[in-house]
Amino acid sequence: MSFKPLGKRVLVQRTEIEEKTASGIILVDSAKEKPNTAIVKAVGPEVTELKEGDTIVFEQFRGTELSLQGEDYLVLEIENIIGVM
Repeated sequence: MSFKPLGKRVLVQRTEIEEKTASGIILVDSAKEKPNTAIVKAVGPEVTELKEGDTIVFEQFRGTELSLQGEDYLVLEIENIIGVM
């Protein structure tokens, strides 16, 4: 990957969410919430708490979405990350 976050930023890829509810109802794309968990793909030089491959939980509605080589990613500031799973 040719993208390297700067400062205290992290490049993540959201994890997939379940396509149906526990009772078996299949959700259409417009009814799904975007997940707030992701896999760390790259870290900025000032980030010491995380490494590539970590699964994180982050605050809803944060970050900058971007597309690289046909994949969707999110760039988050370290302050918006709640914890590591």
